[in-house]
Amino acid sequence: MSALLDVRNLHAFYGKSHILQGVQLAIEDNQIVSLLGRNGVGRSTTLKTLMGLVSPAEGQVLLGGQELAGRRPHEIAHAGLGYVPENRDIFPTLTLEQNLVLGRKSMKHQGRWTIEEMYEFFPNLRERRHSKGSTLSGGEQQMLTICRSLLGDPRVILIDEPTEGLAPMIVERLVEMIREIRRRGVAVLLVEQKLTVAMQISDKVCVMGHGRIVYEGTPDELRGNDAVRREWLEVA
Repeated sequence: MSALLDVRNLHAFYGKSHILQGVQLAIEDNQIVSLLGRNGVGRSTTLKTLMGLVSPAEGQVLLGGQELAGRRPHEIAHAGLGYVPENRDIFPTLTLEQNLVLGRKSMKHQGRWTIEEMYEFFPNLRERRHSKGSTLSGGEQQMLTICRSLLGDPRVILIDEPTEGLAPMIVERLVEMIREIRRRGVAVLLVEQKLTVAMQISDKVCVMGHGRIVYEGTPDELRGNDAVRREWLEVA
């Protein structure tokens, strides 16, 4: 049986620069997979390419057996792929709650997540629901962006550097949220610079180098592989 998200021989280009060079990646149901690697190896580009935000691109992106490659970003989102970008992309002139409402997949049919559940998980979002997006802290913006993506009822959510620049207490809450996402039946593809966070919550880790996956295994397997860590993760 094929994986929930099956990425085959994915290539992507920025102008003449060949960034992704045959990425192979598989994510199963209810699985958290982290993409690891040094800056500039193509991790964020992988997420953007999966969402149809990088052109030209080549290869296959199958979600539940359905081909997504070549579709527009909004079509990919409606097919069941959610995306939390590193720069968060909230609407600064809208209130927090208006941002959340825009994330709903459909106003007629309720998905597996509700705005009330978002407020229960992040109580400070409820307190700030009438505040403009531009006035929110970095942590509040990150929580908002994750919640907005979940309201689109994705089958797989792509999360790019969620803990960057956040206080340890907020990081801990986000880790709990990612685990809850998995418990609720949504698979996660995570790009995370903090190796301790990625190793703590992942079922599988994939190490990138030179625009491709150079290693995959469990966190325990990676901990025991000094050669891979030295060559592809540690900074000299």
